[in-house]
Amino acid sequence: MSISIPDLVSVRARHPEAIAEAAARRVRRPLVGDSGRLLIVAADHPARGALGVGDRRLAMADRADLLERLCVALSRPGVDGVLGTADILEDLLLLGALENKVVMGSMNRGGLAGAAFELDDRFTGYRAQDIARLRFDAAKTLTRIDYDDPGSLTTLEATARAVDACAEHRLPVFVEPFVSRRVDGRVHNDLSAEAVTKSIAIAAGLGGTSAYTWLKLPVTDEPDDMAQVLETSTLPVVLLGGEVGGSVEEQAGAYARWRKALRLPTVQGMVVGRSLLYPAGGSVETAVDTAVGLL
Repeated sequence: MSISIPDLVSVRARHPEAIAEAAARRVRRPLVGDSGRLLIVAADHPARGALGVGDRRLAMADRADLLERLCVALSRPGVDGVLGTADILEDLLLLGALENKVVMGSMNRGGLAGAAFELDDRFTGYRAQDIARLRFDAAKTLTRIDYDDPGSLTTLEATARAVDACAEHRLPVFVEPFVSRRVDGRVHNDLSAEAVTKSIAIAAGLGGTSAYTWLKLPVTDEPDDMAQVLETSTLPVVLLGGEVGGSVEEQAGAYARWRKALRLPTVQGMVVGRSLLYPAGGSVETAVDTAVGLL
């Protein structure tokens, strides 16, 4: 039986077993449903200390508000599931919001936003065995590669082992690769066609098998290059929504880029977070319904 958001603390304090019980009885669905497309709402940002949306630096720090937004998004027709860390997914489990949804566990959150060790992105979240034990449906890794930072090698090795572990459990794993670099002390992802092409080639080869590997990729700076970029691999792809500017015009521009890339043959859908949960204009419902329409 589901509960309400104000009851979460009480249940966690008095009956922590409720989480495993909710996971055991959750009604599951195939990863790819009848539409053949995927729309996943992402909410794994807080665990990396990335709480800002636009000029609101702590927008995602209000957990009750975030959960309300997630429940609204998951209730909309055409939304297939959610990506999150254990704290968020377990709240949603208790709220009864994950029935017949794809549940994707975020694995590495150790590369905290703005930290000196950001690119040494340790696997501090879900393990493959956790995702399998809870009967969740897929895993996700963030794999940023800076040729000047030795920490990237640690991340690559850990990602390869995570791919292996997921394959042992027959769990799809969505690898999100970037070629990155530091500019004035901050990590920036290179979205040029050449950089995204290299990131695909590197990520697709990680691990002892690619049978369960998907790629989670950004649209390049020049959207017209995406068709050639995606020729780098035969792995299925979902588009990364990424952070969209704070204006309605910037959001509309992002939708136009996604619409074009979604026509490409290896693209199976999208994973989008803040731009749907905290839209520049309008409601969560409107933003989500617009994204569904792109598919």
